[in-house]
Amino acid sequence: MIRVFQGETGKNVKRAAALALALTLAACQGTEFGAEKHQQPVSKSLSNRMKSKDMELKSPIMVRLFKQESELEIWKQTKSGQYALLETYEICKWSGKLGPKFKEGDRQAPEGFYEVTPGLMNPFSSYYLAFNLGFPNKFDRAHDRTGSNLMVHGACSSRGCYAMTDEQIADIYSLGRDSFLGGQRKFQVQAFPFRMTPNNMAKNASSEHYEFWRMLKRGYDHFEVTKRPPSIEVCEKEYVFNAKADARGTKFNARGACPAYTVPEHIAVAVAEKQTRDARETAEIQIAMESSKRRKEKIAAFFGGASTTDVAKAEAKAPNATPVNVEAAKVLALASEEPSPAPQKASESERAFSYFTSLFSNSRVGDEKKIVAEVVNPYPAAPAPRIKPQL
Repeated sequence: MIRVFQGETGKNVKRAAALALALTLAACQGTEFGAEKHQQPVSKSLSNRMKSKDMELKSPIMVRLFKQESELEIWKQTKSGQYALLETYEICKWSGKLGPKFKEGDRQAPEGFYEVTPGLMNPFSSYYLAFNLGFPNKFDRAHDRTGSNLMVHGACSSRGCYAMTDEQIADIYSLGRDSFLGGQRKFQVQAFPFRMTPNNMAKNASSEHYEFWRMLKRGYDHFEVTKRPPSIEVCEKEYVFNAKADARGTKFNARGACPAYTVPEHIAVAVAEKQTRDARETAEIQIAMESSKRRKEKIAAFFGGASTTDVAKAEAKAPNATPVNVEAAKVLALASEEPSPAPQKASESERAFSYFTSLFSNSRVGDEKKIVAEVVNPYPAAPAPRIKPQL
């Protein structure tokens, strides 16, 4: 009898404890709802900017992230149907280094094309407000990349995420929420290592991630020429953009062969033209960089064999200084001139530097191989679509 009573009492105590916990959680959630941080309207300044750019409050949005520049851009659809830049925020912190995320725990912020649905919005985040990027996406899974809970969130703290300030994420979250209320089913997030300009591509051409970045640049270019988020598909473990399968009902298989597909002609032509221009400019920048490197190596070798790294370090410390033995160069320069009582127009260091750099100009080195720019298909690994003619 006593045991039964104790058993029932124990059950009642557990039920009471569970009820109390539920009430406590409800109270906590009620407090968060009461704070209404996830229901705050966009800031007045942002609202005014939308009006000035001919944007509706609930029109669709798109997000772009740039690691190197530490910037997050919000693009919003205007009444014309195209997207315009609404706001650029400084990213408070992002994790890792330039390059994609490969596995759970590498603390690397992802790069690629992601889609955020209402279910990925987190109004009760421990980091004020947040939305999940949806990593891994189809491309990531095709490459067996792992990871979870990769967010854009507040609190300015990152372990593989893109962290903003609470004030920033409040506006960003509100823009996403309002776009869903306006009927947008998902908004696109494009995460890049840097702005995909010819200059940045040239500077990073030696990276192990270069081919991956060239693929990302295709999507970047699709948006740049259309000012509309491109449709994203994955086949043959590659991103393809604005592609539509020729056969109705055919689906893209991330790991399988690409089906026959078409890209609207005006988009395909515009993107191809941009890629050709950018490839040529990238090649020209690489030539200039290589020529500069060789020239520095010659100068360094002439004045004691200093390494290119040493020369670069010296330039970094004093960009306007001469990273060589100026005294030795001065002797060479002065010995080649007749003494003159007239005041010097340039300093002796400048004259000396001009003299010895002329010794190593490419035009005076007969046995040096010339660097020739050769523009080839900038994206040879990309699946080749057919162009859909305009009607």
